[in-house]
Amino acid sequence: MPKATIDDVADLAGVSIKTVSRVINREPNVRQSTREKVDRAITKLRYRPNQSARSLASHRSRLIVLVYDDPGEYEVPSGGFVIRMQQGALRACKSANFNLLIHPCNYRDKHVTDELQGLIERTRPDGVVLAAPLSNMPRLVNAIAATNTPLVRLSPGRSKGQEFAVGTDDRRVCAEMTRHLASLGHSRIAFITGHRNHKAVANRFLGYKDGLRQSDLDFDESLVAAGDNSLRSGHAAAEKLLALDPRPTAIFAANDDMAAGVIHVANRLGIDIPGELSVAGFDDGALAQQIYPALTTVRQPLSAMAEHASAALIDEAGKPQIERETEVIPATLKIRESTGPAPA
Repeated sequence: MPKATIDDVADLAGVSIKTVSRVINREPNVRQSTREKVDRAITKLRYRPNQSARSLASHRSRLIVLVYDDPGEYEVPSGGFVIRMQQGALRACKSANFNLLIHPCNYRDKHVTDELQGLIERTRPDGVVLAAPLSNMPRLVNAIAATNTPLVRLSPGRSKGQEFAVGTDDRRVCAEMTRHLASLGHSRIAFITGHRNHKAVANRFLGYKDGLRQSDLDFDESLVAAGDNSLRSGHAAAEKLLALDPRPTAIFAANDDMAAGVIHVANRLGIDIPGELSVAGFDDGALAQQIYPALTTVRQPLSAMAEHASAALIDEAGKPQIERETEVIPATLKIRESTGPAPA
């Protein structure tokens, strides 16, 4: 069977070739009914546009690059974190007939800025999505900006209005989680902080303190332990916190890996969860439901964040500049078996 052409699609849909092209390129000012007719014809004929020809005709690469911290650099990589970002970015690219290039990089490498600029020079993408913690590192942001390539930062922690950013409301939702623990009767609620390079993770600590204040509980520095987002640091923090007398009845960790570390230590010490100790985390990756008991956590909308970031670059491709603002996609609590009423 001969391969379908754009003329075949136009004939079947009863529209012009130009209209088919506008629908494929997701251009505005096309009636929804017309767009649906063309999409149905494309599906029926199994038409696949020639990406190279389209790129040459439009002077656009039709390529988005997703840059993130190399998970291989971590002791226990949270692959789900990366997969959820990729899924969101792929949804946006697929719907607009764009390609996605994923690029893990090690920000600790002194040559990382040259690496990113070389990548952009070779591929000439329509835009770059820069994930945390890279998104709050000025040398990386500035290196990409120097290439005049449109950039969207994911979870930068705070935005100075220089680039478009997509994030979530870490501080608000962590205050909500802390209030939830307090509503269960917990008054000694401990917190494990995250990696110092993650500005958004730092906002989670601020939210914890907000939640204590909103629950009329005093902040106690001894109930705070430092972590670096790894399972190992969760182990170390749990050893410190559970050695206190009196020990906390709830521990809220700034990510799920560290919360899993707490559960491992509590199990080894014979501390019942949630009967004697409630544990909560942040992210809601696959790990949260793989451990026992299933982890109460904050569902970070990573997939939606990456999708919105990629869609913004696709919508603005070929235009002078993305509007400088921050889009916030709310996070939500996921209450599971690792939290319960405070022990009497």
